Formats: sequence, C-alpha cells, structure tokens
Amino acid sequence: MSLRKKINDEFNSALKSKNKILVSTLRLILAAIKERDIENRTSGKKEEVKDPEIVKVLRKMKKQRQDSIDLYKKGERQELLEAEQAEIKIIDAYLPKQLGDEETKKICKEVIESLGATSMKDMGKIMGSLKQKYSDTIDFSKVNIIVKGLLSS
Repeated sequence: MSLRKKINDEFNSALKSKNKILVSTLRLILAAIKERDIENRTSGKKEEVKDPEIVKVLRKMKKQRQDSIDLYKKGERQELLEAEQAEIKIIDAYLPKQLGDEETKKICKEVIESLGATSMKDMGKIMGSLKQKYSDTIDFSKVNIIVKGLLSS
C-alpha cells in the first residue's frame, strides 16, 4: 500500500472517529502532498508524487514543528508546545524508522574506515557516502557531531 493511500485511509477513519488532532494533522499532510503534486505538474512531471517524495514532505513538516517547539519552549507556551509534539508523533508514524545513536556511530565508523578518512578534510566524502546509502534511516543532525568526534579522536 502506498504511503498516500495509507494516510488517506487513516484520515477517513479519523474523521469517522472524530479524533480532532489526528484529523487536523492528516489534513495538513494531505494538503502538503497535494501542493507537491501541483508543483510537479507545473514543472512538467505528469505523475503524482511517489513515496520517497512524500517522505521528504513529511521530514520537512517534522522539522518545522521541531523549530516551533524550540520557540514555544523559549516563550513558555506549554499548550502550543504540546500540540506540536502531538503532531510530530503523528508525522513520525509515517516516516521510516531512524537508527539509534549506537547504530549510527557504528555505521559512521565503518564508512570512515572504508574511505580511509583521517581528517576533517574528508568530511564531505564521508557525509556524501552516508547520504547515498542511509539517507532514510540516519538522523543527519546527529551524524555531523558523531563524525567530527570520530575524526578528532
């Protein structure tokens, strides 16, 4: 089942069960996907967006909510912070599972060894290799810190 169909089906069942937060979040997701469809049509692509592009849309939405959470923490707006966290949980349900810190560190070590990287000058090669192989499963905000730590030790 495609990701689009899964989201649509869950949206319909959320409407029936009157789950307000789920309905509103899924409606935002579907609107973002349709927006991407329209962008593709105007740029010459005729088909609807596929799952990999939907994952990119979801990641962007998650990042926006995380940025909002940071602002709400600074502004001490607890009710808005909780709403954003609830939306992130819903979005996460449709994203591929991310590897944990230990697995990420292990993969980074393996890539560094396979490339023979020894200094910070090799950072671009390492990151490029990681993005090529693990773009969906690794959190790259953590990778940067891990790779710097491994290269400096």
